[in-house]
Amino acid sequence: MPFPTTNATEELPAVNQILASVGQAPVTTLDQTNPDVAIAYDTLLQVSREVQSEGWTFNTETDLPFTPDGTTEEVDIPNNILQLDLTKSSAYSDKDAVIRTKTGSTQRKLYDKNKNPRSDAWKWGTDDIKCDVIYNFDWVVLPVPIQDYIVARTASIVSSRIVGDGGQYQMLQQKEAYNRAMALEYECNQGDYTFFGHPKGQNSYNGFQPYHALYR
Repeated sequence: MPFPTTNATEELPAVNQILASVGQAPVTTLDQTNPDVAIAYDTLLQVSREVQSEGWTFNTETDLPFTPDGTTEEVDIPNNILQLDLTKSSAYSDKDAVIRTKTGSTQRKLYDKNKNPRSDAWKWGTDDIKCDVIYNFDWVVLPVPIQDYIVARTASIVSSRIVGDGGQYQMLQQKEAYNRAMALEYECNQGDYTFFGHPKGQNSYNGFQPYHALYR
């Protein structure tokens, strides 16, 4: 799955919204030598990771296959994955997988905590490994309600870091709460969740439909 490179021109309007929320003038570039811009931009990236780490419909994949390396039989984990866990299956009942960086390398690997003896990476065999993952997407591909929530949350944090005005901070928190509610509304509409908690694609429950009474 290809992931677009972060586009600073798309993030600039978000940074300007944050600066405007705390009473700062807009900027034309993301100049990191400007302290206010640097704080706003770094906080935007931080909050984006935090919010996406919650796991939303748009950035969560289930039963995603990972193919072991043909030589080492190790499984490389891309850097844009925030969280990963083995798909619930009896085939993985004796395994406890986490992401770890192999000693002497920057490459992240799939690591089995239950393996004995322990090692930085371990062999899965040649079959694909099914995992549930949460991705960290670039700003340009985030849904608008999620972007709005991230901007509102970032503005609250930046206000406390730059301005320190209690009244302004409280006002921005109210805006943050509203935007989170809108983000959750979007998530509920997109996620097709059910009260019964059936696994995705396995909801066989048929609710009562009043017109059925006509057949009685």
